[in-house]
Amino acid sequence: MPKINAIDLKPGNVLEHQNKLWIVVKRELVQPGKGGAFAQVELRDLRSGNKSTERFRTQETVERVRLDEKDMQFLYMEGDQATFMDNDTFEQISVPRELIGDPADFLRDGMVCQVMLYEGTPLSVEMPPNVTMALVEADPVVRGQTASSSYKPGRLENGRRVMIPPYIEAGTRIVVNTADGSFVERAKD
Repeated sequence: MPKINAIDLKPGNVLEHQNKLWIVVKRELVQPGKGGAFAQVELRDLRSGNKSTERFRTQETVERVRLDEKDMQFLYMEGDQATFMDNDTFEQISVPRELIGDPADFLRDGMVCQVMLYEGTPLSVEMPPNVTMALVEADPVVRGQTASSSYKPGRLENGRRVMIPPYIEAGTRIVVNTADGSFVERAKD
């Protein structure tokens, strides 16, 4: 594995430290009045999600890990396991739902996601930023609410609740942000 100086760490770098894989969340260079400068690095454990803050001397080296990024197609969800297929080799892998998090609600058959692998083990799944879904239920507009910022609740075809503008009716296809489940715009079909 390549070694990298602690001063050269950037957010998004993955390193092996204390026999665990960590992703760099934030890095700050600190130059105290006395003593040498150091890099204060906020890390998140890729497997457990725990956070840690470490201090490295500027000339100290750390093990940088190379991850494989592959575009994989979502096939199906079985229990709490999502199955993806590598489009090049047609090899299938199962990913625990908690690794994907809440955006797993928006997985659709055939959707292409970016899967980060370390030695063949999936570490994270990045979904497309937006997905188009049908709105199956929309609450009626409350009379007197004319403010442009007023939203009403609705329910998507996957059962997820979403806040939508008053002019959107049930049966409309809308674009939803996969990260937080928020309404983006009416779909252009």
